[in-house]
Amino acid sequence: MSILEGKKVLLGVTAGIAAYKSAPLVRLFIKAGAQVKVVMTPAAKDFVTPLTLSTLSKNEVLSSFTNEEDENAKWNNHVEIGLWADLMVIAPATANTLSKMAAGESDNFLLATYLSAKCPVYFAPAMDLDMFRHPATQGSLEKLQSYGNVMIPAETGELASGLYGEGRMAEPENIISFITQDLLQHLPLRNKKILITAGPTYEAIDPVRFIGNHSSGKMGFELAREAAKLGAEVVLVCGPTHLKTENDSIRLIRVVSAGEMYEAVHAEYEGANVVIAAAAVADYKPKIVAAHKLKKQENSLNIELEPTRDILASLGALKQHQKLVGFALETDNELENARGKLERKNLDFIVLNSLKDEGAGFKSDTNKISIVTRDEVKRFDLKTKTEVARDILNEVILLLDEKN
Repeated sequence: MSILEGKKVLLGVTAGIAAYKSAPLVRLFIKAGAQVKVVMTPAAKDFVTPLTLSTLSKNEVLSSFTNEEDENAKWNNHVEIGLWADLMVIAPATANTLSKMAAGESDNFLLATYLSAKCPVYFAPAMDLDMFRHPATQGSLEKLQSYGNVMIPAETGELASGLYGEGRMAEPENIISFITQDLLQHLPLRNKKILITAGPTYEAIDPVRFIGNHSSGKMGFELAREAAKLGAEVVLVCGPTHLKTENDSIRLIRVVSAGEMYEAVHAEYEGANVVIAAAAVADYKPKIVAAHKLKKQENSLNIELEPTRDILASLGALKQHQKLVGFALETDNELENARGKLERKNLDFIVLNSLKDEGAGFKSDTNKISIVTRDEVKRFDLKTKTEVARDILNEVILLLDEKN
């Protein structure tokens, strides 16, 4: 999965010959999973048609504040579209547009949108060699970067004038690569290894039957997906579940029993920066596992159980540099039980949820949690598990910031 997956990208196209590259650029953003809207300067329509870009982006292309052909049409709100974007990319960015951006001029819809944008802004210069080298242009480039805009370096090659040199707009593939790498560098969990457990464990009674629970693994998988989006290298140790992940940043290790999960987690623990134990691990297992299927009997069946090894407590005992997060699913004395678990297992914080809360617990797509530390309790409303995962990871980021 690309870091651009789900991003809202606003592409600004200005009036340069390199505008023809905006069409494949839109396609590459779409292929990476982004949503794309296009804003053009009026003169840019002489180089590439709005029809082409609207067809590729699946969105209307905007180039003016109003639709002059329809006097009853509502105006195009530059502030609204500027706030819509997660990132803005101006490609090509001509010398004329760069100069106006640097000076804060706003004589067309694209420039007004640029001045309204609150998101990161990338720009890809595109002009002839002497125009690119001119002190005025270089001054515009420097000023724009001092504002916090990010320049995608111009490339060297054959130019429209027939000259050969610097000023050629970066190729669409290189623009995508540049933005991807720049976004990755600023992710809060970049270069962090996060170990997550998810799902139930199954403890065999015989070759057919097992002791298990109703955990679906959804919470752990959402934590893994969101951690990967934040730049982490994720190891997801998961008990039996139908859930899958296609993100290359998530290494999935499938296990069945608590014993297998114990071994898998300990094998990855030393190199982990953070461990989030979201799995519903069985507390007990049959002391003896029958070699053959047990036959039904008229009398009751007694199965002697013994404790499984406590994964979380063992990690807490070995903890050095790691940040350790546990979960507590309770039905009574929730806060008292969570605080007890926090202390006994040497956790940094614990995520508490209650089966008494409607919409929380196993199998649902929502959850209602409290984050319990030694000093405070943060309570959250009922949310989707994706949103809950973000809340938990925000707390993890705060922990890591405190460490630094």
